[in-house]
Amino acid sequence: MNTTAGIARRFPVWLMVAGLLAAAPMPLRAADEYPSRPVRIIVPYGAGGIADVTMRLTARKMSESLGQQFIIDNRPGGGGVAGMKAVATSPPDGYTLSMIGGGLTIAKSLFKFLPYDLEKDFIPISTTAAYGLLVATKRSSSLKSVQDILAAARKDPGKLNFGTINPGSAQHLSAELFRSLARIDVTMVPYKTTPELLTGLLRGDIDVAFEYDAGLRPALEEHSILAVAFTGPVRASHIPDVPTVAEAGLAGYDVTSWNGLAAPAGTPAEIVGLLNKAINEAVASPDVKSAVANFGMEARGSTTADLQARIKADVDKWAKVIAQAGIEKK
Repeated sequence: MNTTAGIARRFPVWLMVAGLLAAAPMPLRAADEYPSRPVRIIVPYGAGGIADVTMRLTARKMSESLGQQFIIDNRPGGGGVAGMKAVATSPPDGYTLSMIGGGLTIAKSLFKFLPYDLEKDFIPISTTAAYGLLVATKRSSSLKSVQDILAAARKDPGKLNFGTINPGSAQHLSAELFRSLARIDVTMVPYKTTPELLTGLLRGDIDVAFEYDAGLRPALEEHSILAVAFTGPVRASHIPDVPTVAEAGLAGYDVTSWNGLAAPAGTPAEIVGLLNKAINEAVASPDVKSAVANFGMEARGSTTADLQARIKADVDKWAKVIAQAGIEKK
C-alpha cells in the first residue's frame, strides 16, 4: 500500500518533468526547421514605390538563401496602421514579418492612438537600407549653398518659403529641424505630392525644397534644380560633391531615413538571428547594393540591438521636433 501510494503521489511530478523534457527542445526544433513554408512580409505602402521595390530585392535574396519564398504583401493606407496592426497580432513564429521604417518613429508622436506599440509589439530584426534627403533650390536662384539660405533668411525674416510634402512627413520635419536649429523665420509651404512640390520650386513659389533624391532625380539630371546639401551625417556616395547640411554650416543637423524588417514580439531568438543573418547577407550582395543605389539609397544591414536603439533615438528626436513645431496630433 505504501509503495502504491508513493507512486501515486509522485506520478504528477514525473508527469510534469516528462512534459518539461518534451517541451524544452521545441523552440530549437522550430528554429532548425524554419522556414518550412513561405514567409509573408507585409509592406505598409503601395506597390511600385521605392520602399516596395527595395524590399522586394531583399526578399528575393532571402528566398534564395533560406530556400523558401518571402512574399511581399502590400497593405497601403492609414499611414501604415493596418499593415502594422496585422503583424503585431500575428503568431510570433517568423512567418509574418513587417517592413518598418523611420516614418513609423514619427507616427508615434503624430497620432493620439495607434493599435500597436512600435517599441513593445515588435522585435526589430535588421535595417535593409538607409537614405537621406536633399535640400534643393532652383538652379537660377541666388541660393547656391546652405550659407546663402541662412543669410537670406536672417536678412529678411519670414520672406523665404520652404516647400515640403505632407505635414508631419520626414520631409516636413527635416525642414522644421533645419528652421529650429538655424533659429530662422521662414514660411512652410505644404504640397500633396512631389511633382507639385517640384513645380512650385521651378515656378518660384518656394525658394527651397526638402525631398528625397529619387523624387528630384529627373530635375537634377536636367539641371533645372541644384542639390545644395544632403541631410545625412556624411556625404552620399552617389553624390559625393554635395556637402552635408552639417558641414555646410548647420552643426548638429542629421536627418537619415531607413527601412528594415521586424517580427511580432515573442518570436524565438533563434529565428530572429537566422533572419538577421539572411538580411545582412542579402543587402551586402553587389547586385542589391547597385540596384538600391539607383534610388539614391544605401543598402545597409544592422544588428537587432542597433536597430532597437535607433528606433528609440528616432522616436525621442521626432517627438521633440513635432512639439517645437506645434504640430497637433491626429
